[in-house]
Amino acid sequence: MNDGTDYRAILASDTPLIDVRAPIEFAQGAMPAAINLPLMNDDERAAVGTCYKRQGPEAALALGHSLVQGERRDARIHAWRQACQNHPDGYLCCARGGQRSHITQAWLKETGIDYPLVVGGYKALRQTAIQVTAEQVQKPMVLIGGCTGSGKTLLVKQHKQGIDLEGLAHHRGSSFGRTLMPQLSQASFENQLAVALLKKEAARWVLEDEGRMIGSNHLPECLRNSMVQAAIVAVEEPFDVRLERLREEYFDHMWADFSAAYGEDTGWKEYSDYLHHGLFAIRRRLGLQRYAEFTALLDAALQEQKRTGCTDAHFGWLAPLLNDYYDPMYSYQLEKKADKIVYRGTFAEVADWLNR
Repeated sequence: MNDGTDYRAILASDTPLIDVRAPIEFAQGAMPAAINLPLMNDDERAAVGTCYKRQGPEAALALGHSLVQGERRDARIHAWRQACQNHPDGYLCCARGGQRSHITQAWLKETGIDYPLVVGGYKALRQTAIQVTAEQVQKPMVLIGGCTGSGKTLLVKQHKQGIDLEGLAHHRGSSFGRTLMPQLSQASFENQLAVALLKKEAARWVLEDEGRMIGSNHLPECLRNSMVQAAIVAVEEPFDVRLERLREEYFDHMWADFSAAYGEDTGWKEYSDYLHHGLFAIRRRLGLQRYAEFTALLDAALQEQKRTGCTDAHFGWLAPLLNDYYDPMYSYQLEKKADKIVYRGTFAEVADWLNR
């Protein structure tokens, strides 16, 4: 049995964590397998923190007990009990393995539940995550490059040594890259990455050739430094194949996702706003006249899609957007890394090369 100090085993096995920190702390950074059932809410924590600074630890502890008592205390104990019963193999976790997890543990014990805690708390797990990433990115890696729609992410996902950075970031990397899942805080994204690396423990990594940022998340510096040195395989797919892939990903799937999440009417507005926002984000690079032309084409394509369900009309703005903007930008970036390219081929050829 883990005594609460084998942090790597806790992270690698997705051991459930009952995180009793305040919601604001949890939002700033949490582990992938954690659920937030706080001992104190944000306001209570702030009041106790102020009291601690002004009057010391004993007064702060007394205030904490006075704020969390009666029905409020009972409700929180009930939630912890249920979580313990649902996850008998889990651990309690607070910021540093201090008073909050010990108080929670003691209150649970009074109800007959003896539940372990993470020694050192979230901070110890976080330090382990940072250390794991720094170690794992020293291994050899291959980056998959290619123009938009080449299937780079799919190649990463289907490879046993692949780490899907965009999946971990909940973002596809481009101005149209947002998904319906909100992006995590930077610390939570880094924790997800560390756990993914720890679970696979591969001899080498297969990653997509990314920039520094994936949406609002940035890649850890140690990973970026290794990626700059890495070999690149370039996927070269026919233009029409790429368009079909993008149709499926950005129009068919996104419309289905928005519709499922919000219902047909609100979903349509959200889907339309998503496509407009993607264009708006690159308006300066396109030039305002070109941006206005593409927006008019997008509006017409949306009308056609709503009327007929067909997404063909989107190619009217997507094809020139690739030709005029995305392809030249990526070709320029790839040209600067020409000495790192070790193989070029179609999607199928690159998949075969990676497996060999």
